[in-house]
Amino acid sequence: MDAPSELGDFLKSRRGAVRPEDVGLATAPNQRRVAGLRREELALLAGVSVTHYTRLEQGRAAGVSDSVLDAIARTLRLSEDETAHLKDLARPTGARRPAVPRAERATASARQLLAAMTDVPALILDRRGDVLAWNRLGRALLAPHLPWEAPDTPGERPNLIRMLFLDERYRDLYADRKEEALLAVASLRLVAGRHPDDRALAELIGQLSIQNGEFSSLWARHPVRTCTSGVKSLHHPVVGALELSFENLCLPGASGRRLIAYTAEPGSPSDAALCLLASTAAPTEAQPVDEEPVFDPR
Repeated sequence: MDAPSELGDFLKSRRGAVRPEDVGLATAPNQRRVAGLRREELALLAGVSVTHYTRLEQGRAAGVSDSVLDAIARTLRLSEDETAHLKDLARPTGARRPAVPRAERATASARQLLAAMTDVPALILDRRGDVLAWNRLGRALLAPHLPWEAPDTPGERPNLIRMLFLDERYRDLYADRKEEALLAVASLRLVAGRHPDDRALAELIGQLSIQNGEFSSLWARHPVRTCTSGVKSLHHPVVGALELSFENLCLPGASGRRLIAYTAEPGSPSDAALCLLASTAAPTEAQPVDEEPVFDPR
């Protein structure tokens, strides 16, 4: 992640998406050779000098104030997430060398919590979307084709974003694949802006950019959006259609780990389907229980 070029590319993409008539600028037909606003127009509307704004698009954001960034964000009609992303790119965490990725693991207490959630599909993810742990129903819902122990192997553990673009069985779960792909890229953009020195994150982005044209195309559009809760429409290969609400719960600490859990409306067809799925997610990986010894009077 090159923060200066990312800042310039993001500003250009958003400037190109704003039509002059949307911000009250009169334009003569067929007199514009650029899509969206010109730099001069944006600078005028934001109340900053053209030179100052041009420096930002060139990635030279040293010393830029909140007031200037907020003015530009308002002019570009950025969302709250996009404004936060703009500030992350304008003020990177420092010119540090990418840190060597460390193998993360879910804590014992977090695993115990997952195991106790027997009726709720749940997973623990890191900020990149790696699955650090899942309960049996979580695996049965999202990745029944993967081994139970897959999250315990750092080099091979599932990553939900990678699976969405490179694993057809996982991708086929989603009724609206295109919307899910856009949301995944938008969320990843937000994380990448906050952690430009995360080498494992950069490697994930690089791999997907090379191996999947859809990801590359979406990434170039610079979508930015966070998603902490909502509804997923799934088509499960065992129990069929599911309409599930989900919540992302941030875990304590600065690592960006989160617990994601899925629930169905009580009494709904999705609730019945989830109960049926739970009955199929038997703990086959558990150790066999010893039989009770038979009493021998001899």
